[in-house]
Amino acid sequence: MNAEDRPQKISIGFHGGQTLAARVRGAELERLREVLGKSGGWHELHAEDATVSFDLTRVDYLLVENDEHRVGF
Repeated sequence: MNAEDRPQKISIGFHGGQTLAARVRGAELERLREVLGKSGGWHELHAEDATVSFDLTRVDYLLVENDEHRVGF
């Protein structure tokens, strides 16, 4: 599986403090980045285990975790 096909863990932060965590493929992450800040309304995110719809005007941040391997407890 190449890097584009491997799901990445993301967190989307909303006004009021709620956070949505998901694992998405590279193409879906790029699609999300394109619409953030450019348009309002609803966006449908296709994650690894679900499809989520949310209001883009309520998003405060997008966190994309590094794909580093960690050792620890």
